[in-house]
Amino acid sequence: MNQLLDRGSPTEPARFTAKQGQYLAFIWAYSQINRRAPAEADFERYFKVTAPSVHQMLKTLNQQGLIDKQPGVARSIQLRVAPQELPILGLDQPVIITASGH
Repeated sequence: MNQLLDRGSPTEPARFTAKQGQYLAFIWAYSQINRRAPAEADFERYFKVTAPSVHQMLKTLNQQGLIDKQPGVARSIQLRVAPQELPILGLDQPVIITASGH
C-alpha cells in the first residue's frame, strides 16, 4: 500500500525512540534542503532545547550506531538509517492552536 505508512510488522522492535526518530528525521530533512548536515545550533532552534540536550542526543545516536559523527568536525553528521525507516518530521511535535479574536 503506502510505503511511508507500511513500515513493517508492529512486532518489530523499535530501533530508536520517538524523540530519537525526530532528531534523525530532522537530520535527513535538513540535509536534503541545505545539502549539508545541521549544526548543533540548528537542532537547538528547531526543537527549542538547550545545547547540552542536543549534544547528549547526538552522542547517544552516535553510540547506538544510528549516525556517524566526527568529533571536532563541524556538520559531520551522517545518517546510518534508511530514509524509509524514519518517522515523519514534526509528527510528534506538540501542536498549539490559538483562537484569536474571540
